[in-house]
Amino acid sequence: MKAALLEQPGQPLVIADVQTAKPMAHEVLINTKACGLCHSDLHFIDGAYPHALPLVPGHEAAGVVEAVGSEVTTVKPGDHVVTCLSAFCGQCEFCVTGRMALCLGAGTRRGKDAPSRLTRGDGEPVNQLLNLSAFAEQMLIHEHACVAIDKDMPLDRAAVIGCAVTTGAGAIFNAAKLVPGETVAVIGCGGVGLAAINAAKIAGAGRIIAADPLPEKRAMAETLGATDTVDAMADDAAAQIVALTNGGVDHAIEAVGRQASADLAVKVLKRGGTATILGMMPLDCKVGLGALDLLGGKKLQGAIMGMNHFPVDLPRLVDFYMRGLLDLDTIISETISLDQINDGFDTMRSGSSARSVIVFDR
Repeated sequence: MKAALLEQPGQPLVIADVQTAKPMAHEVLINTKACGLCHSDLHFIDGAYPHALPLVPGHEAAGVVEAVGSEVTTVKPGDHVVTCLSAFCGQCEFCVTGRMALCLGAGTRRGKDAPSRLTRGDGEPVNQLLNLSAFAEQMLIHEHACVAIDKDMPLDRAAVIGCAVTTGAGAIFNAAKLVPGETVAVIGCGGVGLAAINAAKIAGAGRIIAADPLPEKRAMAETLGATDTVDAMADDAAAQIVALTNGGVDHAIEAVGRQASADLAVKVLKRGGTATILGMMPLDCKVGLGALDLLGGKKLQGAIMGMNHFPVDLPRLVDFYMRGLLDLDTIISETISLDQINDGFDTMRSGSSARSVIVFDR
């Protein structure tokens, strides 16, 4: 099969032939139909986050099940599925207490003595990114890394639910637990931020303020439900948001992964407000609350993958799209072929678009 291979950080991905192994007992072989380009992939591609190489990146995908292992019970051949990097074991402390997104995935990866799921023609093992490696015509994954969805759902739209929408919407529904009427500021209007804005509208937020330096992204935010927009790079961005909300927001969602945007999220909180950090920040970054923030009851939290319960959340998000509540069409800026993947990441680096999606049947 064709796959996009990362051989050296900072270098373009190489389209190469890669082989998949046969599914083991709890594994699922999927024909990949669509995969979104996520900024998290770019962190590994550019070397900001280390990973063993060679590597097939990609994790925001949808496809059709080709084959399943002997013990698989959750999906069957022919099912349409969305994958998620939050593969869960179902047995650990985090899983049994309802915090599946924090599961370390024990037992969802092949053991060191087992053959690699992916190899080159000469038998050299190829590493999987986040147990998925979706920049490939097929994925071989654990059954707890995918969920079946309505077959009427367009798979190019379904793909972005696997990360951007699950993360952004999950921050609103699961991590922030936004109550109708509360105010929210979303810092960064890429795919994750736009999904958070859309989810805040669905949840009945009283005021939704979108902060981004690019006018075109602020316009997309308004389409998805933002009631107000602010240039995130303006010197008085925090003051503008505080003024718009008469003292600050109940919830601030950081969806960029930069120190300045995280600091802005903290600055715009009202007393008792909560800042939720979603972006993959540089590894040396620290975000904090000052003494007066703490005295004012302000809170700071991370929310990996929106603290999702993806076997339940993803089908619900599909249903939201099918019912016209979730606007994925605005979030997806273009569809491309696998051969155009490096161009797609160049577009991401420019910051001018929301989401590019690879469609494998082009």
